[in-house]
Amino acid sequence: MGWSLGWARMAMTGIAAVGMVVGEGVLAPGAAQSAPAVGYGRTVSVAPGISYRSFTVTASHGLTRGHLVVADLSNPHVTVDLLTPGAVAARARVTAMADAMDAVAAVNGDFFNISETQHPGVEATGASSGPAVASGRPLKAAVPDGQRFGPTLAPGTSARDVIGVDPARTGRLDRLTLEGTVDTGRGGLRLAGLNQYALPVDGVGAFTAKWGSASRARAVCGTDTARGAPCTKDTYEVTVRRGRVVSTSTAPGKGPVPVGTFVLVGREKGAHALSALRPGDRAGLAYRLRARRGPLAFAVGGMPVLRARTPLNGLDDRTAATRTGAGIGGHGHRLYLLALNGSAENDAGLTLAELARLLRDMGADDAVNLDGGGSSTLATRDPGDPGVVVRNRPPGSFERAVANGIGLFVRH
Repeated sequence: MGWSLGWARMAMTGIAAVGMVVGEGVLAPGAAQSAPAVGYGRTVSVAPGISYRSFTVTASHGLTRGHLVVADLSNPHVTVDLLTPGAVAARARVTAMADAMDAVAAVNGDFFNISETQHPGVEATGASSGPAVASGRPLKAAVPDGQRFGPTLAPGTSARDVIGVDPARTGRLDRLTLEGTVDTGRGGLRLAGLNQYALPVDGVGAFTAKWGSASRARAVCGTDTARGAPCTKDTYEVTVRRGRVVSTSTAPGKGPVPVGTFVLVGREKGAHALSALRPGDRAGLAYRLRARRGPLAFAVGGMPVLRARTPLNGLDDRTAATRTGAGIGGHGHRLYLLALNGSAENDAGLTLAELARLLRDMGADDAVNLDGGGSSTLATRDPGDPGVVVRNRPPGSFERAVANGIGLFVRH
């Protein structure tokens, strides 16, 4: 595969690459940076406004191979949306989700509740950690910061941070905060969770038909600062159908939530507040995910690593891993999707600080780290082919089922 720098100029990107390791394993402000070369493979047109190419970069841990998709969001035929398995508490392969929704390119998305070794007997839900918006509709809110999966957050960031695209087709990083109430007819209760695997201590959370059939028991485990803390037994659950309470329980249940029904789960003070409800009582639910900078038509949770072309302070610059990242450039009109090869035996990986610098030098102004390791998956569809093909794994290797993804679509 030949090298070409022409594509990088056409895409308004640079080819300077990753900086050196500094200090005690975190990126220091103003640190000197080296610039090892990035080698790009030939550009492949996935569709008008969407291109794909492979690349190599030599960083602190050695030679790393990766794959990059760039989408021109100013192209009226290019759209971005969330890939889902059909429920919040479910998992599917990126290729299966992409093909089911007719995406031409995709990467895996947010970190998710993959295991529950700290809470024996509690079902792992498969639900993602951060907020999610699909086709302009909120699917879920963020778990407390201490309950999320993934690397340690940089100072000033939150599990509520997302990468998204607004209705005007402009991409950005933003923060989505849940605002909602439960109207019981005796006063309102503040809603502290929406379709999420972990509720804040003392909170009340709502589970809708979008949650799926997974158990809701995980919602009352851990605390706001410790994911592995024990599950509380001070819980209460209320099921509401067509505006009336139809059943109550002292423990979270499981099974699908029918359309027209929602389930309220409370822990500690939230449980005490819900325990006043009885079958036949009226109960209503209202909520929204409020963004700082206006509504988003698509959003997925991500760990910010780059803002205004500056890597965030406090990023790990010591631990290398297989990474997935997404960035926004070109005044919000260019989306970068990146995944490293998933073969730990043959590829060195990047640190979080290196990922930020690499995405910056590829053209991103702002960027997030997405779920990596065995979840890292980037897939594209060749013109005329019936489905997408994974680009960052050797043929025949395992593709992990994940909670969600970012899909690129061509709409005529």
